[in-house]
Amino acid sequence: MKKFLLLFLMSFIQYFSFGQDLSGFWKGNLGIPGSCFSQNNIELQIKTSGNEAYGDSYHFQDIDYYVKKDVRGNYNQQTKKLIVQEGDVTTFKIPDRCIVCIKKYDLIYSKEGNIETLRGEWTGKIMGTNRDCESGFIVLTRVKESSFKEIPEILIDTGELRLDFYDNGEIDGDSITVRVNNITVLSNQRLGAKPVTMTLRIDPQNTFQEVEMVAENEGSIPPNTALLIVTAGDKRFRLFLTSTESKSARVRFVYSSGKPGTE
Repeated sequence: MKKFLLLFLMSFIQYFSFGQDLSGFWKGNLGIPGSCFSQNNIELQIKTSGNEAYGDSYHFQDIDYYVKKDVRGNYNQQTKKLIVQEGDVTTFKIPDRCIVCIKKYDLIYSKEGNIETLRGEWTGKIMGTNRDCESGFIVLTRVKESSFKEIPEILIDTGELRLDFYDNGEIDGDSITVRVNNITVLSNQRLGAKPVTMTLRIDPQNTFQEVEMVAENEGSIPPNTALLIVTAGDKRFRLFLTSTESKSARVRFVYSSGKPGTE
C-alpha cells in the first residue's frame, strides 16, 4: 500500500511539474544596437494545445509603433523548453526606415515563487532575405494583460465596412469627432438614438484602418461613451468605446484572408 501511495504521489508531482500551461501574455525587451525603436519591447501572446504552441508576437516601442506577427512552435513539457518561430507579419505601424526581423525564440520555462519566466536565446532573419538580424538573450515574464488591451483589433476578410456610432446608455449630449489614420472624417457629431454613420474599405489594397473616437465633450454624464456597431457583409461586431477630453478611444481593422473576428 505504501509503495502504491509513493508511486501515486510521484506521478501526481510529475503531472503538475510538467503540465504547466504557458497560455497567456509574456513580456520582455531586446537590446538591439541601432534599432529604429528607442525601446524594443516584446510581447508573446501564447496559446497551447498539447505540445503545440501558437499565437502572436508584438515587437513594439509603444502601442502606436509596433510589428505584429504570427508565431508557431512547440512546448516540451518534460524539458520545459518552448521553441517558437515568427511567421507572417499581420499588422505593423513603423517608420519607413525600420527593418523587420523575423525571429525565432528558444526558451526555457521556470517559476520562482509567483514569478514565471521564459529565458533563452533569440535569433532572426531580416524579412525577405537570408541575412541574419542581431541575436541575443531574452527574459520574458508572464503578465496578466496585454499592452494592447485598450485597442481592439478586428480581422476582416474583405469589403466595405459600415460603422454606426450610438450614444451608449442615457442620451446626454455626447459629441464626437472621428479620425481614420489620423485624418478627420467626421467632426463634432452629436450621439443619440439614431446612428452617426461612416464607411471604410478593408481589402488587400487597404489592409489597415485605425479609427479614433475623440470626445468633443462628455455630455451631462461623464465620460463620453458610445456603442459602435460594425457591419462587414453578413457579420456584425459590437464595441463599447469610452473617451474623455484627454484620452481618445481607438479600434483597428486589419485585412485577413483567414477567418474574420476580434483579436
